[in-house]
Order: sequence, then structure tokens, then C-alpha cells
Amino acid sequence: MDFFIQRNGLRDIYDKVVAGERISDADALRLLESKDLNAVGAIADFARQKRTGNNRASYIINRYVNYSNYCILSCQFCSFARKKRDADGFELTIPQMVEKAREALAIGITELHIVGGLHPSLPFSYYTDMLRELKKLDSRLQLKCFTAIEILHLAWLAKKSVEQTLIELKAAGLDSLTGGGAEIFRKEVRSQIAKGKESAEEYLDVHRTWHRLGGRSTCTMLYGHVESLADRVDHLRQLRALQDETRGFVGFVPLAYHPEDNDIPVTHPPTGFDSLRTIAVSRIYLDNFDHITAYWVGLSMKLAQVALSYGADDLHGTIIEEHIFHMAGAKSPQLQTEAAMLKAIREAGRTPVQRNTFYEPIRILETAPAAEATETSARSKMLEDNLATA
Repeated sequence: MDFFIQRNGLRDIYDKVVAGERISDADALRLLESKDLNAVGAIADFARQKRTGNNRASYIINRYVNYSNYCILSCQFCSFARKKRDADGFELTIPQMVEKAREALAIGITELHIVGGLHPSLPFSYYTDMLRELKKLDSRLQLKCFTAIEILHLAWLAKKSVEQTLIELKAAGLDSLTGGGAEIFRKEVRSQIAKGKESAEEYLDVHRTWHRLGGRSTCTMLYGHVESLADRVDHLRQLRALQDETRGFVGFVPLAYHPEDNDIPVTHPPTGFDSLRTIAVSRIYLDNFDHITAYWVGLSMKLAQVALSYGADDLHGTIIEEHIFHMAGAKSPQLQTEAAMLKAIREAGRTPVQRNTFYEPIRILETAPAAEATETSARSKMLEDNLATA
């Protein structure tokens, strides 16, 4: 590793990481501009092992549910949102949400991941009632719901402050906020891709408020559209600063932009090289984050598997039913079976760990005994059957 790093002038950054020193914004930009992916990846893998203290990679058994794609906004990058006049718009009733959760609980999920558009007419009580009804199914089910812009919308609906809105949602059963909606924080970029959406300051303040209430959340960055590499560094800088303040983020999820079926012309969408380098630099720069997720839906499972050697230590979840990225052109499957995730992690030389919403281990699968293989195979078959009837 020393040869690669020395050859490409990255020795000073490597030495900082080894010494436990924080790299600067300029260092991060140099890494993003580097053409030596192997050298950057080697530093990131060292940072991962130093941060986690182990050779594990995690996954979660979860289900995505979008309660509606009707939205009052018209973000240029979004292929998911619809207006009431659109034939392919949808909204789910609370009983329909409960039924999807019941089906998923039967195959062993531990988390429901729930987001939707900013619905023009659903009342605030819909959201609190939904959380309560889902919790009634199983109090252990972790509900990871709503982006920051959804929280701002719900506060407007309820005519309450963000803090009071979050308090009421938490009392109804909300366990974690999702990290979606961060996009890119730079104002000039944000106005090009998501005009009318919340500002970077509003996004960060929603998460800050949630963290101060004792809540935890993830955060994201949408890369590979019209932003510059410096914009990515600026985005990471603001996330690192908030994490210094609150320690409330449990993981960071870089999201590769998919250009199909939206209004942003992108000549060069993110390549595999760019994605691996972005994940690696995120791991090196975000020294106060415990976990970096390689989101297989946006990357493909094969590239996400490779990312486990470039700083990532998590592959996200089984998901079952993902709409947002697939409506933007993602060609990945709608789900990943647990067996496929275990295989990908083991092939990458990592020990699989089933985790919960907060990246805490549920099962550490050091070996693959016959009993585990049988159980995993059965659960994978149920996942495939579930998708076929969804």
C-alpha cells in the first residue's frame, strides 16, 4: 500500500489517517480528484478498519413502503412524484400500510422504511395514526420514516413547530428519521435540481432537533448530476460539523444519481469509478461517522460488494419494494434476498452481521452452518414470493 500512496502524492493524507488526525477540505478534494482509485481505496479501507475495529459488513432485513407519490413539489431530479391529475399516482390507506407490514413481519423484517411525497390533502392525523397502527403489530418493529422535508410539511399541516411535531411523531411510534432529501447542500446547485425544496439549513436543523430529542437518523448525499467535486466536499463538511455537534447520525449513505425520466440533463452520470471513489473519500473524511453504506439499489449489488473494499461496511437492506430509484431508471432488482447479501459479504472477505435500524448487531454470522443456510434459504424464498404477489 505504501508504494501506491507514495507514488501518487497521497502520503501526507495517509499519514494523517494513521495518526488519527482529521483531513482537511483540501485533502478531501485532492482525493476526489485522484485518478488512482486503488490508493484512495486503500486509505479508505484502513480508515474503515480503524473506525470499526473489525472485519464485518452489515445488512438489515427491512421493507420499503411509500404511502403516496402525490407531491406538491416539482423537483427537477425526481421521477417519483406525481400530481393528482396523473394516472399513475397512488396513495395507500392505513389498513393497506398495515397489511404490507404484516406480510413483511411474517418473513422476519425488523424495520419498515417509510417515505412519500408531500401529499396535498392528507391530514396530520393520518401520519400519527399510521405510526400507532404499525406499532400495534409488533412493538419491536422499528419505524424509520420521513425525510426532513416531510417533517417540515407535517409541521405546516399540524400548525406546530418542528420540535413539537417530532415529539408527537415520536410518541406515536417513530423510531428514526430517514436521511433522504439532503441532495447537495450548495444553494446554487440545490436551486437547479430541487427548486422550492427545503434549504440545507432547514434539512440540518430538522436532524439537529431530532438528535436533541434523543433521536437518531441517517444522512445522504445525491452525487453525479450538476454538482462539482468541491460541492461534494462542502456537503460532507456540513454533515461532519453537525455530527460533531450532536453525534446523532448512525450512518452515511451516498446516493448515485440516476438521470432517466427527469428534467436534469446530465451528460456523464456517475460511473462505477466515481461511485467507489466517492464512497472511499466519504469514509476517510467523515471520521466521526461509524458507518458508511453502499446502497446496492443505486449501485447494483456487484458494485456495492466491491465498495466493501473501498470504505463501506454496510450493504443496506432487503427492501422488497423500492419505487423512487427504479422510477428514475435503476436497473437493479426490487429486492435482495438475505442469502444474496450473505454471499456478497462473504465473497468480499467480510463477516456478515444482521443489524437493526441503528446499525446495532442482531446476529453475527461467523460461519454458515447448515441450520443457518436452511433458515436463510427459506426466508429468501418467502421474499421472492412476497414480491411476486406485491
